[in-house]
Amino acid sequence: MTRTTVTTTGHYGDMNRLMSLMTGDEKHGPAATSTLDVLWVLYDRVLRVTPGTVEAPDRDRFLLSKGHGPMAYYAVLAAHGFFGEELLPGFGTYDSPLGHHPDGTLVPGVEIGSGSLGHGLPLGVGSVLGLRAQGLADPRVWVLVGDAELDEGSNHEAIAYAGPAGLEQLHTVVVDNASASHARPGGIAARFEAAGWSVASVDGRDHEALFAAFTAPHPGRPHAVVAHVAPKS
Repeated sequence: MTRTTVTTTGHYGDMNRLMSLMTGDEKHGPAATSTLDVLWVLYDRVLRVTPGTVEAPDRDRFLLSKGHGPMAYYAVLAAHGFFGEELLPGFGTYDSPLGHHPDGTLVPGVEIGSGSLGHGLPLGVGSVLGLRAQGLADPRVWVLVGDAELDEGSNHEAIAYAGPAGLEQLHTVVVDNASASHARPGGIAARFEAAGWSVASVDGRDHEALFAAFTAPHPGRPHAVVAHVAPKS
């Protein structure tokens, strides 16, 4: 598939400043910052969606399943022009569209409401099936999940189905910040491999490694990237 360069209005160096505009006890700092580099590389270099194409049928879809820590997500969206950064200081307040969980009906560029763990990957499977039903083979669906979130049974069903179904348009990024209570035999990558997925494991802070993993060819198979990170303070 061809890749299209996304127009950027901000820079990665702006992220600390933008995230510092969001305050409050419910910002889930470690959960949010563990996703920062993954989100930046996706929106800056991979995803084919812009503020002007958020309703276009052929856009890529990004689903933040790990929705309980959206601070980095909001900062990346603001940096790429989906909404103005003046909204960031209102994060989590009564009349702000930027809630503690992202709302797909309120925030430009957000595809789903999320935060209840385990919903994003099944929704990603359904999104790909819906695109196929419409004859849209080019848009890609990306889902970001957390390592502990994979304990949800709905994720196992989605993983088990997507491989044999050959959902090539489906991409999953697992941000592994060692928050899961119980390790999986063989590790996270082995779970996807056993279900017939293409899998890559990378340093989740290394932008070039992330880009290479995100854009690796995987004909006929869904693709999972396990991004290992240590949470930023």
